[in-house]
Amino acid sequence: MPMLLIVHHSRTGGTAQMAEAAAGAAREECETILKCAGEATADDLLAASGYLFAAPENLAAIAGVMKDFFDRTYYDALGRIEGRPYAQMVCAGSDGENAARQTARIATGWRLKAVQEPLIVRTHAQTPEAILAPKTIAEADLARCRDLGAALGAGLAMGIF
Repeated sequence: MPMLLIVHHSRTGGTAQMAEAAAGAAREECETILKCAGEATADDLLAASGYLFAAPENLAAIAGVMKDFFDRTYYDALGRIEGRPYAQMVCAGSDGENAARQTARIATGWRLKAVQEPLIVRTHAQTPEAILAPKTIAEADLARCRDLGAALGAGLAMGIF
């Protein structure tokens, strides 16, 4: 049975809400594992059929814990996961594009296949207080996350990817 691995990091809760929404929908379609980036390993990558990477953008870059996950697993997975499908979600204050580009570059190195454009949720947090505050993701954005999870799960279950 195909398995979707969702690796995420969240400091203020926004990305966690997005990842949990996607995981809930994906579980209806295929086996789904939700792992915090700090705990995910290369063995998790190797065991999965496809991936969803979810991270916040911090200071116009992918969050450090997510980057650490990629640093720790990159070479152990290199040449062993080629062609597998992936998608990504970014929780950002105002932009999110650079974090999406960074993740895409890593996925390109692994020779993964992007199956959807990055899903970027913008919280519009612009002050230090708003940036550091706990986030609540709007229902419309969570619905987009669920749609992404369901599509990835269904694509894996049907062998489309």
